[in-house]
Amino acid sequence: MARRAPVALAAILLSSTLLSGAAMAQQQEWFVPGQGQGGAQQQRPAQQQQQRPPAQRPAQAPQRAVQPNPAPLPPGEQPPAAVIGIVDVPEVQRNSTAFNQVREEIEKRRAKLNEDLQKEQARWRDEQQALAAQRATLSPEDLRAKERDLQDRVQDAQRIFRDRSRNIEQAAQGALMEIEQALAVVIRQVAASRKVNLVLPRPLVIFNEPPFDLSAEVTAQLNRVLRTATIPAEDAPAPAAAQNPSAPRAPAQGAQPRRN
Repeated sequence: MARRAPVALAAILLSSTLLSGAAMAQQQEWFVPGQGQGGAQQQRPAQQQQQRPPAQRPAQAPQRAVQPNPAPLPPGEQPPAAVIGIVDVPEVQRNSTAFNQVREEIEKRRAKLNEDLQKEQARWRDEQQALAAQRATLSPEDLRAKERDLQDRVQDAQRIFRDRSRNIEQAAQGALMEIEQALAVVIRQVAASRKVNLVLPRPLVIFNEPPFDLSAEVTAQLNRVLRTATIPAEDAPAPAAAQNPSAPRAPAQGAQPRRN
């Protein structure tokens, strides 16, 4: 039962705003042609439907009779008397210095990602409007070439932002896993010191006397053994178009060069 508290902690942590994907959900696309609607399916003539043979039901396997009085098993070892302890995982989470450190760092990285994404989207909108203003002065070939170049640079930037978002998520998951593992060890340590052999999470308990609650001891011990979690440094390269919009883009590895 000591393993259930870390599982509950994982569900709480992963459902928080640390791993929110709202930044990439708001991402817009440019120059993406609309997909045509597929043709309607042809209906079979009524005469063919009438000639269709009726479906046959698969043969059912014969059911085995269940013995009403099965033979008793040999006597097993009797479980020990339950000595119950309770851990309030949300309370431990609120008072954990390691968890608060991870939450603040991930929220800061997510905010920076949103800020960079909004700036990049504004830059693409400006270039799109400038290109629309040049339609009357550009030949159709030049216009298509500029549109393709802008579309490629937008797609490159979107790929970079998706990679950054994935890196933030992976960093958060790794740090939370470290906290989960430390919490599982701490719960076993505190339970052993109190001669507890059954630990329950707070949501499963309607009422208990204060001596059953191990949350304060678990929090104090967790902060002693793990004050900070390991969070990899963020590698956030700026999009190539943002660094030098006029510089030619290198073709992707394995891709063939475009022809105008």
